[in-house]
Amino acid sequence: MINYTDIKPGKVLAIDNEPFEVVWTSGVVKKQRQKPHNTAKMRNLKTGATIERTFTQSDKIEEAELNTCEIKYLYTNPKTHEAMFCSPADPSDRFILPQEVLANKLGYVLENSVIEAIEFNDNIISIKLPNKVNLKVAEAPPNIKGNTSAGGNKVVTLETGLKVTTPLFINTGDLIRVNTETGAYSERVVE
Repeated sequence: MINYTDIKPGKVLAIDNEPFEVVWTSGVVKKQRQKPHNTAKMRNLKTGATIERTFTQSDKIEEAELNTCEIKYLYTNPKTHEAMFCSPADPSDRFILPQEVLANKLGYVLENSVIEAIEFNDNIISIKLPNKVNLKVAEAPPNIKGNTSAGGNKVVTLETGLKVTTPLFINTGDLIRVNTETGAYSERVVE
């Protein structure tokens, strides 16, 4: 159990057996004739829904226990769009993760890559990506001389199918670094 004064952004709380990450807090506020309280805006790590709740001295607040494990991404079925994963130690131990858990993160993951998964109550609720990943450009439109009126950018398709806006000098076959939090081009990687 944690105290209401310890609720700060980044903390993960277990509320109604659901994991909630604290996004914002008012801090401890005490007005005249009121008990001190701390109002927090939180995001459900399973569903992505946000709630706001006020905590007081009498509240019993439980911190969520999150565990991490490694899983291997195998492939995505093109018809059903289901993503197949397995245990890195045992390829026959296969399972499917729903799109709510993945939240469009598979565009940064290559097939047969081992990634970190976040577990709550022995259920995988999310996958954790590094801040930046290196991906190869699968398709890039040709450069057109003098085509800088659009800001000198073009949209390329990466080997995972993800589309990213890059500078004009990026070509098919180039290895680029992409920020997984923003989805933005970071730099070209020289091999």
